Amino acid sequence: MKIVIPGGTGHLGRVLGRALIGQGHEVVVLTRGEVRPEPGVRHVHWDGRGPGPWTAEIDGSDVVLNLAGRSVNCRYTPANLREMLNSRVDSARVVGGAIARAARPPKVWLQMSTATIYAHRFDAPNDETTGILGGDEPDVPAYWSSSVDIAKAWEREQRLAATPDTRKVALRAAMVMSPEPGGALAMLLRLTRLGLGGPVAGGGQYMSWIHEEDLIRAIGFLIERDELSGPVNLAAPEPLPYADFLRVLRRAAGVRVGLPTTRWMAEIGAFVLRSDTELLLKSRRVIPGRLREAGFQFGYPEWPAAAEDLVRRSRSGEPVKAVG
Repeated sequence: MKIVIPGGTGHLGRVLGRALIGQGHEVVVLTRGEVRPEPGVRHVHWDGRGPGPWTAEIDGSDVVLNLAGRSVNCRYTPANLREMLNSRVDSARVVGGAIARAARPPKVWLQMSTATIYAHRFDAPNDETTGILGGDEPDVPAYWSSSVDIAKAWEREQRLAATPDTRKVALRAAMVMSPEPGGALAMLLRLTRLGLGGPVAGGGQYMSWIHEEDLIRAIGFLIERDELSGPVNLAAPEPLPYADFLRVLRRAAGVRVGLPTTRWMAEIGAFVLRSDTELLLKSRRVIPGRLREAGFQFGYPEWPAAAEDLVRRSRSGEPVKAVG
């Protein structure tokens, strides 16, 4: 298949691109800037805001996998939040327009979204049917609603696109765990090896995650399953409290001590790292209801086995697998 990946130069795009190439697919990455050459990947320039020559890549493609959007690993300032919103909504709008105008539109448009769209909660997990969308939870910082609003606007842009011949899926992805440098696992392992991998603000908030191999397999599953459209949670079926998540990671990494971190200490650390504590403090308790109902089998449904595999591969430098 020919698979076009707008915004495919980031961490997740590299992981998915290499896996898809390994499966024998043609991969075209749409990018705003200069990139280093990558075997098997053809890069095409776009600005993420308007049509251009890049739209010819959409016409006649089989799949569009839109990953475009400013990284959320930043301080949630008003300027950064605007850029996060605009980069997602604008890219979804122009991708939808390119698909609508294509003489031979792709059969499926997979649009990245986020599990952050769900409410901060501890009482029950969120699936696509019974889950509670966030935005007005009590006792959380008011600005947390901004990331939920961004996710809703992102999905709405795809939902409203006039693409009747193209199936649309919104990928509500949890935190992707990959040994690829630059991702969430690398940051967590670094903190863990420094002895800082203990509970954050008590550690009761839930961590939803997915192993990169299950993410790759789920993408392939969604491409092939014509009956699946709309929001789909990409998350392992066993989310767990952050304190337990980090304790398992410490054990896999062979680290005995993990110092606890208070909320104010987390705020200082996030400021130094130019990140935001919402990424650590929000309870994301998300489960893959629709994937499981459709018969998808997770290779790593539980965190202990996933952590052992990921830590081993991060030490060995083993590349992403071309899993089917």
